[in-house]
Amino acid sequence: MKTKITIASLLVIVFAAYSFSFADVAHKAATGKYVGAVTCVGACHKSDSQGKQLDIWQNSKHSQAYKTLQTPEADKIAKDKGYTTPAAETPQCLKCHVLGKDIDPAELEDTFKKEDGVQCETCHGAGSEYKKLAIMKDKEKAKENGLLVHDDGAAFCTTCHNSESPSFKGFNYDEMWAKIVHKKP
Repeated sequence: MKTKITIASLLVIVFAAYSFSFADVAHKAATGKYVGAVTCVGACHKSDSQGKQLDIWQNSKHSQAYKTLQTPEADKIAKDKGYTTPAAETPQCLKCHVLGKDIDPAELEDTFKKEDGVQCETCHGAGSEYKKLAIMKDKEKAKENGLLVHDDGAAFCTTCHNSESPSFKGFNYDEMWAKIVHKKP
């Protein structure tokens, strides 16, 4: 009987510890602020040893995603879909061309610029809590501080690259990932 009580007590302690640590990670992710691509790649993610994420991003359509909404063609698409605002002001367009969510200014640091389109934090989460080098050197610590690393990239990417987009022409994840692959977040 004493053994059962001890085991039950240990299980309660382990469960409580896990719950509190999970709640802490969720809180950090929820309270983080978006710092912008310049902050992410400005000091760290541009060298060969770090995977040249800056070059990869700058040479991708992701870095131009917001700019595409500022074209007459994008405005025509928005109008044809029944929207009364220009594409660059239409939430249904912004959700995939900027951050993938409604942007609350309270979630943004001064360094964040929506003009930079789909940036690091669009996929990896708000960076204010994990951007420090001491945290980023430890992937698990970075994840505890809000870094998102997707186990199923195809599922994540197709939240935007799908038939809901009026200009969708199909999406081959493997082909597209090869264009932006970066081994380090």
